[in-house]
Amino acid sequence: MESGDGFYSIDEFRLDAKWLIDPKYLFVGPRIGEGAHAKVYEGKYRNHSVAVKIVHRGDTQEEIAKREGRFAREVAMLSRVQHKNLAKFIGACNKPVMVIVTELLLGGTLRKYLLNMRPRCLDTRVAVGFALDIARAVECLHSHGIIHRDLKPENLILTADQKTVKLVDFGLAREESLTEMMTAETGTYRWMAPELYSTVTLRHGEKKHYNHKVDAYSFAIVLWELLHNKLPFEGMSNLQAAYAAAFKNTRPSLDDLPQDLALILDSCWNEDPNARPNFSQIVQMLLHYLSIISPPEPMIPSRVFMSENAVLPPESPGTSSLIALCNNSGDTPRGEMENKPKGIFLCFSQCY
Repeated sequence: MESGDGFYSIDEFRLDAKWLIDPKYLFVGPRIGEGAHAKVYEGKYRNHSVAVKIVHRGDTQEEIAKREGRFAREVAMLSRVQHKNLAKFIGACNKPVMVIVTELLLGGTLRKYLLNMRPRCLDTRVAVGFALDIARAVECLHSHGIIHRDLKPENLILTADQKTVKLVDFGLAREESLTEMMTAETGTYRWMAPELYSTVTLRHGEKKHYNHKVDAYSFAIVLWELLHNKLPFEGMSNLQAAYAAAFKNTRPSLDDLPQDLALILDSCWNEDPNARPNFSQIVQMLLHYLSIISPPEPMIPSRVFMSENAVLPPESPGTSSLIALCNNSGDTPRGEMENKPKGIFLCFSQCY
């Protein structure tokens, strides 16, 4: 029901009316992804190609309450952050089922991209460029007080031209002000910061606390994987990797890496979270390294262009322009249309 202030009340959260999806205009096509509690489909919403995430509520009252709370948090966060390296949020609804609709990214997951390249490695400039996309996305989240907590290749999606990486899936994201209540209901151990899951005994009555620096650790593991195109902690199970990282301070090898990149990795996965850099610093370190390996083209003297050659300040986190899959005219770019999977689309409201 709509209230007088233009917000819709949806169980545990209030959703601005402009983000409310009308199920009558939503069509669901082939499944393109699946997680522990949700499935993702290619879809159509008001003639725009979209990704449709349908969240399973669970079977018990406890499961239902937990997943509805997680869904509410994810939608609230998605609706307030916008950045060119975050999947564009289109809307959500929770009846007849919990649904989140975002832009459709056709380049596949970073995990699939890397697997298809093996045993070859990415060009270093490409790997660092992807890392810069990821760092800018997390910098935006942190500027809004949001910790992602599940940074890994499965949650990083490429655009259709496979030149840009976007961060998706806020299912485990939390506001940093709530970290004192956080538990280890987190992502895959292999990429997780040790403080998220280690069982170090706390003093009586003390709650486990961590902060946004957990994302810096996960970022380092992803960057290492981008540079080597190998599974981090290869030869270990997820639990073995977690144990080695938390209790033996084991990290992937930095051998054969340029000193500047080794320094970035070593600082980001530091055992002491407070010693890890923040993402504004990480972005600057990556930009510095790119300037070394790919110096910018010589600039034409400014007097040639007079005042039109004004230098604009860099984009601030959260204010970058969004790259929509479809433009205002409703047309789909040719390259993305050619890569578009074929399938039958069913009306969402009739399926549920």
